[in-house]
Amino acid sequence: MSYAVSGPLQAAVYAQLQADAALGALVGANIFDALPQGTLPPLYVALGPETVQDASDVSGVGARHDFTVSVITDVAGFQSAKDAAGAVSDALHGADLTLSRGRLVGLWFRKAKATREAAGLRRIDLTFRARVEDDAAA
Repeated sequence: MSYAVSGPLQAAVYAQLQADAALGALVGANIFDALPQGTLPPLYVALGPETVQDASDVSGVGARHDFTVSVITDVAGFQSAKDAAGAVSDALHGADLTLSRGRLVGLWFRKAKATREAAGLRRIDLTFRARVEDDAAA
């Protein structure tokens, strides 16, 4: 197993979300790898945690990354968050991302969870699974 493809995968996911016109129409430039200081926008997307497991086989070194992309809003109701979450899902599920190291074998939507948080926030956590190969680690 190699964790070395994690950074390139995250960068490619972030770039894919930033470049998506439908998502941009809903959240503008409010797509974050790290949350900015100060007041947050009323609707934004944030990259979240990941869990990685070895997926190496006879063909080479690989890993399975389960990662979260969150949509968070202080707007009343879930509709704006669900619209943005749908755009995130459309942008990532099955995407053919180019990584700076390794290769993406596949990217799939796994699940989502919508919750109400303190201070009237609504949050949707979308979990995706990426299978990657890392020929550099062989």
